[in-house]
Amino acid sequence: MGGDRLTEVLDATYECLTRYGVRRTTVDDIAGAMGVSRSAVYQYVRGKDDAVRRLAERLHTRALERARRAASADAPPATRVRGVLEAKLGLVLELAGDSPHTAELLDEKARLFGDICHGFTADLRTLLIGVFAEAGLRGAAPAEEEADEAGPAGAGAVDPAGVVDPAEAADICIALVLGLESVPGGEQLLRPAVDALLTGLLGDAGAAPPDPRTRR
Repeated sequence: MGGDRLTEVLDATYECLTRYGVRRTTVDDIAGAMGVSRSAVYQYVRGKDDAVRRLAERLHTRALERARRAASADAPPATRVRGVLEAKLGLVLELAGDSPHTAELLDEKARLFGDICHGFTADLRTLLIGVFAEAGLRGAAPAEEEADEAGPAGAGAVDPAGVVDPAEAADICIALVLGLESVPGGEQLLRPAVDALLTGLLGDAGAAPPDPRTRR
């Protein structure tokens, strides 16, 4: 029962944040949204700051669980990578769509929950590194790096496939989804963007199967 009541507190906190934002929301607001007394709220959280932090943690944890399921799925690398990025993009679109105030819960610089946001992105990066490593992506071998430093072998020389390591590939993917977060219709662009990116990184082996929704 206590867990259910805490859920009600966090739901009410979210409702208040959509109206007032983090700074202006008070425990009285949360209590009013629940229809209980102020003292009843304090039975489950230490105050407004605690409620907001727990709410941010809940939202990011749910998104991370979706990302973990996607990363561990029995599917091509592109499908798994896209699923991880969809979890991040979906969280952003959900919060930004409900209210400009709830988008504050994504701020990595926020005093109350910035570490949660930062940790979420770091965990996604770890998942992506794992997917790329399993897909066989590797960094440049020392001999290749020395050759790169010495300059191209000839005019029009192209770097060999696989010079991007899993960590670098993960960083590229994170940068990609950060860009899509600020673009209208970014969710529709995610699949083709990921497919194009992974074709460049992994070749056809990394591609996802055709989307039946795009067939005529």
